[in-house]
Amino acid sequence: MNEFLRFPSTAAVAALLALAPVCLEAQPALTWDQVRARFEANNPALRADADNVDEMRAEEITADLRPNPQFGVTVDGTQIVPNKGVWEPLKGTFEVPSISYLHERDHKRELRLQSAQQGTQITQSQHEDLDRTMVFALRSAFVQTLEAKDVLDMARADLDYYDHIIAISRDRLHAGDIAQIDFDRIELLRVQYESELETAIVNLRTAKIQLLQLLNDQTPVAQFDVTGPFDFSNTLQPLASFRQIALANRPDLQAALQTIQQSETNHKLAVANGSTDPTFGAWYTYNSSTNNPQTVDSQTLGLSVDIPLRVFDRNQGEKQRTQIDIDRSQEASQAVRAQVFSDVDTAYAEVESNIALLQPYKDQYNAEALHVRDTVTYSYQHGGASLMDFLNAQSDFRQVQLAYAQLIGAYLTAAAQLNLAVGREVIP
Repeated sequence: MNEFLRFPSTAAVAALLALAPVCLEAQPALTWDQVRARFEANNPALRADADNVDEMRAEEITADLRPNPQFGVTVDGTQIVPNKGVWEPLKGTFEVPSISYLHERDHKRELRLQSAQQGTQITQSQHEDLDRTMVFALRSAFVQTLEAKDVLDMARADLDYYDHIIAISRDRLHAGDIAQIDFDRIELLRVQYESELETAIVNLRTAKIQLLQLLNDQTPVAQFDVTGPFDFSNTLQPLASFRQIALANRPDLQAALQTIQQSETNHKLAVANGSTDPTFGAWYTYNSSTNNPQTVDSQTLGLSVDIPLRVFDRNQGEKQRTQIDIDRSQEASQAVRAQVFSDVDTAYAEVESNIALLQPYKDQYNAEALHVRDTVTYSYQHGGASLMDFLNAQSDFRQVQLAYAQLIGAYLTAAAQLNLAVGREVIP
């Protein structure tokens, strides 16, 4: 019986061990669109800022509230009974219930609501601007990860190629074609390739960690990967088109323009708050006293209107302040507009510069570096080139490869900067 009970446990353990490698497999590599979707759904700073927009929408409810009516009750009428000289406090008591309501004139409530709605629009634009700047940081981390992957692939390919050279050189050494010292120098150079490979592994891991932090993702680094094109495009729209797109899409500029509208609304509200709001009241009286022979009617109704005399306080200070605020908002919007043009022009020039640097590499330098390396390697293997020529050719090829990868990374970062300056993704 005990043996029977132990057998299922052993089988279960074996099944779990068989499934363990499956559970530890790396997840599918994420594209840029998937990374951005995860970021906008999970980043705590972005989600916390989105709550500000919801708070502003709640303030719209408060701004649209009407004044509460006022209800009161007066109890009075204690008296001395005529012809008796006796004070009877409850004999002639009467009650006066009353109700009053403050009537707001000059569309105060409507202007408060309009100002609150415009405040929500400003907060929404500011949230979109935060998303714009944080997406740039995300895109930069994404590009760094792609660049680190490309450099790691190059380091592995270079090490594999160099191991092939070492194997051929070892055969030549055994055949007496090269000296032992030359073979040792070739083999010692492998340390540089190993160092470059380890550095590339660390850089890739660091880039992934930064990307996972922005995503608020707890996935192990070894199981996390991204994918995307690591290349450049030599086509670029005219600068004027990017400027027009920026004017229509930059959320910080939209927030500045919306602030002008809210300032104008606040000034109208300040003027309205300087007007007089009457308070209308009504009451009902029931006098049940029969001790007063002069009393004819026991029930009465009354109406009243209270009008404040705005002799001294006509809200002059707020009127002046809000008028100044309109001018300040207009000046601030001009400053933001100038900053938009500056950002677009700077980012555009950076992209142009990177394209100009990359194009010769793509058209000429990469092919030439590969041709020189292969030619010198072949010549060295057949005694037509010196060891120094061979080592220099290997070094030059790696430098050209690394420079090309770094330039592509700089181009993609500059493209992300241009997307940031424009306000939306114009270069994928």
